[in-house]
Amino acid sequence: MTETGSHVIDDLDLALLSSLHAHPRIGDMELSRVAKVARATVQSRLRRLQDIGVIASWGPEVDAASAGFPVQAFVTLEIAQGALEDVAADLASIPQVLEAYVTTGSADVLCKVATASHAELQTTLLRLNGSPAVVRSTSVVTLSVLVAPRILPLLASSAPPSSGRAPAYRRP
Repeated sequence: MTETGSHVIDDLDLALLSSLHAHPRIGDMELSRVAKVARATVQSRLRRLQDIGVIASWGPEVDAASAGFPVQAFVTLEIAQGALEDVAADLASIPQVLEAYVTTGSADVLCKVATASHAELQTTLLRLNGSPAVVRSTSVVTLSVLVAPRILPLLASSAPPSSGRAPAYRRP
């Protein structure tokens, strides 16, 4: 079982999340058939997973490269002392910044950016460096994806082994 705040991810939650990941447009009725539980149970579990933030979105995953932004890079920023709010505002105003995280280590912020071309990447990097709060930046261009963003293997790795007396939704 995996704890998320006060909720424990059990085998049923994992089965539902795995089915949703494999078939994002699957309905509650089909989920109940796959998991071998009542539809109301599926609805209750999904509502709870959404309420506690485990299910963060029902929207489609959009691949930036397929959408016309194949040049992607990770950029680390060293920022001026106490300028985190200013940097957050600057980063939010740049549409090419897909994600940004406050980090430990020599860099203060890690950003993921996507652009249509190398020229646009250069313009984006110059814009990032143009922020008065940015002291230094370092960028690394991605060549390919080695491990795509994922969560299910992590959740499955902490689930306890199923016993022979488990309910149907817990059987392999």
